[in-house]
Amino acid sequence: MTTDAAAKGSLKATPARRRNRRMPPEANIFLVLIGIALIYEILGWLLIGQSFLFNQQRLTIMILQVSVIGIISVGVTQVIITGGIDLSSGSVVGLTAMLSASFAQASTWPRALYPSLTDMPFFVPIGVGVLAGMLAGYINGQLIAKTKIPPFIATLGMMVTARGLSKWYTKGQPVSGLSDSFTFIGTGIWPVVVFLAVALIFHVALRYTRYGKFTYAIGANTQAARVSGINVEAHLIKVYAIAGMLAGLAGVVTAARAQTAQAGMGVMYELDAIAAAVIGGTSLSGGAGRITGTVIGTVILGVMTSGFTFLRVDAYYQEIVKGMIIVAAVVADVYRQKKRAKA
Repeated sequence: MTTDAAAKGSLKATPARRRNRRMPPEANIFLVLIGIALIYEILGWLLIGQSFLFNQQRLTIMILQVSVIGIISVGVTQVIITGGIDLSSGSVVGLTAMLSASFAQASTWPRALYPSLTDMPFFVPIGVGVLAGMLAGYINGQLIAKTKIPPFIATLGMMVTARGLSKWYTKGQPVSGLSDSFTFIGTGIWPVVVFLAVALIFHVALRYTRYGKFTYAIGANTQAARVSGINVEAHLIKVYAIAGMLAGLAGVVTAARAQTAQAGMGVMYELDAIAAAVIGGTSLSGGAGRITGTVIGTVILGVMTSGFTFLRVDAYYQEIVKGMIIVAAVVADVYRQKKRAKA
């Protein structure tokens, strides 16, 4: 009788389990996004008599603003999945923005050799920025994999170093006079296109390739991953190099959008990127997270920032609320981990 009852209970529970499995993990996060947007819409009509959602210009600006953070967040998500952290991405954005912008200046092109070309080909400054970011990430990965120092310390060191290099490179002076072929990628919807393309590529990579399986395996249990034959050190270097490459790409897009570059670009971007990943469901303990969730988390940050500006909330309060959101997201992650451990 007891066995039959247990079997019946198991059969009754099976459909619920199947529904839970069919429900994507990002569904709750998406509902939070809709709820936040609706709150701003209601407050907009009540407080200032305007619509928040039905304003194409506002929504366009918001999407463009989050695109750079989104590009960084895709790389940061992969780092966090391995159980690491990357605090250097904001400073790498500033450094690569300066480097790519300096190569995008018309004056740097050797007209004596190529008089028919007035500007540096656009792929040169883009390549310089992306490769410089990849080098910074590669150094992070080498330090973490070879010396075994904590990712927090390694990337903190890179954060300070990259910011110093960006100031030293032009002695603190801004870089302007960029070529039209370079700034084109920062105009219109191109930053959004770059962000979505990057998100799609690494969504597929994490879900359907060996690269993704190794990334999750290392984050879930490093020792088990090593025993199963994964070269943990080499893969960590690869993950951090990719994160640096995406930070470099974000720096290129930032310089192109602003049509200038300054050493102070990218300040605090790393925290926004980490917040977007965690809000999107990426576990700080490693082993769990999806790019689709990170995209939604990035949009949530953008909606909140745009909503505060829309309601004319002082910038100081915005920072306070953003800090509270980061803490709340981490608390929610701890709760999810405890619930998963009990299950």
